[in-house]
Amino acid sequence: MDKRVSFIRSLLQPLLAVIVGLAAGAVAIAVVGGSVLETYAEMWKGAFGSFYFFTNTLSRATPIILIGLGVALAFRAGFFNMGSEGQMVLGALSAAITALYLPGPAWLKLVAALVAGIISGGIWSAFAGWLDAKYRMNLLITTLLLNYIATLFAGYIVSYPLKDRTGSAAMAQTMMIDKSVWLPKLFKGMSLHGGFLIAAVCAILLFLFMRYTLKGYEIRMLGGNPLFASYGGVQRGKMMLLSMFASGGFAGLAGSIEVLGTQYRYLDGALTTPGYAWSGIMATLLAGSHPLGTAVAAILLAALQTGGMGMERNTEVPLEVSSIIQAVLILFVSAKITYSFIKRRKARS
Repeated sequence: MDKRVSFIRSLLQPLLAVIVGLAAGAVAIAVVGGSVLETYAEMWKGAFGSFYFFTNTLSRATPIILIGLGVALAFRAGFFNMGSEGQMVLGALSAAITALYLPGPAWLKLVAALVAGIISGGIWSAFAGWLDAKYRMNLLITTLLLNYIATLFAGYIVSYPLKDRTGSAAMAQTMMIDKSVWLPKLFKGMSLHGGFLIAAVCAILLFLFMRYTLKGYEIRMLGGNPLFASYGGVQRGKMMLLSMFASGGFAGLAGSIEVLGTQYRYLDGALTTPGYAWSGIMATLLAGSHPLGTAVAAILLAALQTGGMGMERNTEVPLEVSSIIQAVLILFVSAKITYSFIKRRKARS
């Protein structure tokens, strides 16, 4: 019964947070002189108003789901991986290079590109874990700072050595990946591609792994009670490297899928500007690091973003209202974390 309540709570928490955010957004809409009902109706249409808009929302949610799953895994193990952006960028760059230059049939290039993205993101993440395990460098700080190194390095690579110089556009990007290597579209004329199915399967598999396997239990035990885990034989250093590699692997996979399913090349800034990494972290926090709840939260956040674009197109309410709603979500998460911290502190005293 407790597990069922916990599961339902993990799915309802993101929805409750969005309701609170929408209430705050209604105040902002009223301040700028817009109609709350009309504005939210347009936001709904922009996210779910037609099958076309619905698939756009799911397409935008795909990288957010994968990044959120990686962050959830690290958080469950007790490690703060804030480097998803850099891991995603390196995964995307590795996937693009592999798809462009690896010889062989298209299916092999596609699989190899996805694997290359996972490995690149995983190694970059595990490097931060190694710095913590070996030299006690704060994981939160190193993962944040490694984001800058990864994004600037990738920007240099596509601005100079691997820049596409065949077209007239002076953009920092690789050459276009051959169409045979693209992830297939799920519906003709729609943006939704096979990457969404990969993300959905990953969410289910991670849930089953965390709930029913020995390693999943050790990860949860390490995150919940490190001292007890140590007495139980769980090696923190080894588990940190494994958890951080898997966490970064999810982010790298997100970058690979964006390159192979949406961008079809690595374009500098195309992954960092939309804020996929921070949306993934927010989804994880909203869902309490529950894999399935994270997927639901990711879709809700993607709906806010795509719906906000529709709102701006069809009303005079600015897109910043959507940002206000997301800011309230962050406050909601912060309040929840603070409450949990105070509650645990009182229990110890």
